[in-house]
Parts: sequence; C-alpha cells; structure tokens
Amino acid sequence: MASIGADLCRKIHPEPVDDFDRLPDSLILLIFNQIGDVKALGRCCVVSRRFHSLVPQVDNVVVRVDCVISDDDPSSSSSTSSSGSAAGDKSRHPISSLFRTFFSGLLKPLQSLSQLINPSARRLPEDFDCHGEQSIVTHHSPMQVLKNFNEIKVLRIELPTGELGIDEGVLLKWKAEFGSTLDSCVILGASSVVQSANSGCNTANGSDNGVENDNGSIPESFYTNGGLKLRVVWTISSLIAASARHYLLQPIIAEHKTLASLVLTDSDGQGVLSMNKEQLEELRVKPLSASSASKRTLVPALNMRLWYAPHLELSNGMVLKGATLVAIRPSEHPKKEVACSEANWVASAFEEPFGAAARMLVKRRTYCLEMNSF
Repeated sequence: MASIGADLCRKIHPEPVDDFDRLPDSLILLIFNQIGDVKALGRCCVVSRRFHSLVPQVDNVVVRVDCVISDDDPSSSSSTSSSGSAAGDKSRHPISSLFRTFFSGLLKPLQSLSQLINPSARRLPEDFDCHGEQSIVTHHSPMQVLKNFNEIKVLRIELPTGELGIDEGVLLKWKAEFGSTLDSCVILGASSVVQSANSGCNTANGSDNGVENDNGSIPESFYTNGGLKLRVVWTISSLIAASARHYLLQPIIAEHKTLASLVLTDSDGQGVLSMNKEQLEELRVKPLSASSASKRTLVPALNMRLWYAPHLELSNGMVLKGATLVAIRPSEHPKKEVACSEANWVASAFEEPFGAAARMLVKRRTYCLEMNSF
C-alpha cells in the first residue's frame, strides 16, 4: 500500500525537471568561456557538482586584481593599510613596488576555486572586504588561482593601476611584445592633453591634418628645455615596466603549456604586455635572460625611431601638446625591415583615438636613436 501511495503521489506531484541539466557540457563550457572572469567562475563552482567539475576546463580566463598587498609584512592583519602604503611606495619608486608584491582582492569568489586543490580550506565570510579584517584569510596570487585551471588557452591579467607615476594631464601609454626577450615596444606620450575650443576643425590655426606646419622638425627648444630628457625617462621607465611584467609571468607560462595568448595590462590603460603562441613557445624553449637582482627580463641593444609634434589635434577635438611616438625594436632586427613594417605594427599598437595620433606622427620626420642593453 505504501508503494502504491508513493507512486500515486509522484503521478499527482511529479518531481520538477531542470531543463538546464539537459544542456551538454560543451555548451556550458562555451558559456563559461564567455564569462571568463575568475571571480564569476569561482561563484559558479559552488552552484553544483557539475559546475565544479567543468570550471577547471575553461580555456579563456580573465584575472582582475583588485588590490596589491606588499609581501614585506607577512602579517595579514596589516592589509588594512596596505593599499595606502602601496600607493606611497609607487609614488617614491614607481617600478620597484611591482617587483615585491603579490596580489589580493581575488579572495572571496576565488576561495571556491581553491577548494579544487584544498577541499578542507576555510571559506571566507560573505561580508569579507579586501581592505577589511583578514586575520583568518590567506592571500591568493594569480599564479595560485590559475593552478586550478587545466586547459587555459587565452589569459588576460589586469592590474589595478599602471606602475608609472605620472602627473595629472600627462599622457603616457606603451605596448610591448615579448618572446624570450623584448620583440617590440611602442610608446606614445604627450606633455599635456587638452580639449580644443575648435573641436572638429583640424585645419585651424595653420595646421594640416591636426599638425602644426613645422616641416616635421623638432624645434631647438625641445633639446634645451628638458623635453628630450623627459622623453628618455618615459622610454626607459616604460621598458623597465614591460620587462618587469615579463619577468613576473615566467611561472605562469611554465605552468600552463596550453597557453596560446597572454596579455598583462592595467585598468588605467597605461601599459600592455602581450605574447602570442609563437612567442610563448619561444620562451619555453629558449633560456630567459633575466636579472634576479632587479627582477626583470634583460633588454637587448635597441634601435629606436622617434617622432615628435609640438601640437597634435585629433578629430574628436583632443589636443596632444608635445606629442611623442617612440618605436623600439632590438638592434638585431634589420633596419630596413623595421622601417617597412612601421605603418603596421606602430599604428595598430593603440586603440582610438590614440591609434590616429600614432598614424599622424609616423608620417612626420623620423629621428633614429640607439640604446645599449640594460
């Protein structure tokens, strides 16, 4: 009788069917790859056992670092003031602060990912804040978090801010490509960025396509008022920042053999380091030339090509004063090859409107420089 009653109850009140369970794993993985962000994937891990088993198979991952905590003080309780101290370190040593830090801010959502390695690890409280009390919490670096993924092909890591401290109103952007060492670097800078009162009028005030009619020559004042010295500082600082990022990526690249694309950028959009499949493979098979003392990849002797415009007005009304573009390649690259490919790799280094600025500058007179390895 009890069996008959149970069967009758199931007929009257059938168990609900979850249509989501009917979706194949391949489709769910496609959705997870569109999500990408490790925090969201960490939350997905705790939804179900099925999700928990599928998340490690995601091949498109984005790691956004919320805050940087110095590893000088192992006490986790010191993290309340870590953000301020990191900012202070950055203002005094804009590059070196990156070398001696590990990353936090991934903690709460990524704790579920850490369960894949250590199921007995304690979970974080729901109200946990990156800048709050962390006395019972261990920090997770991007490398630790990424160990939970088995098949990463595309990886993007975003730092909370750029390493180079610049004054307000100053423009400084760089993009570098690395294999086992620097392949290329493009730097765009301007001493100030303002909005033109004559937006959309690129030929105003005797300019041609937004560039003052100066025959493309660098004025004499550029050499005497500190303009050239400032550009040299921008160039060296950008190269050091790029080589430092490259150095820090070595353990991740060695750990994930499936990587085909890697980008390390920052939320400010100041600098971008990128590596494609061939460059990643080159690094794996060719020994890295690195400086353990400075914790960065050594940069070879370089050829640099510089373009300058005292006044550069873009189509959106943005005006770059003291606009400077520097294209850098190792000296071993044939100079003819570098010159022929400039229009492609230099102009495509930056998103608009700065891509337009690069295209305008590269048409001007070129100044060639050289730099020894460092």
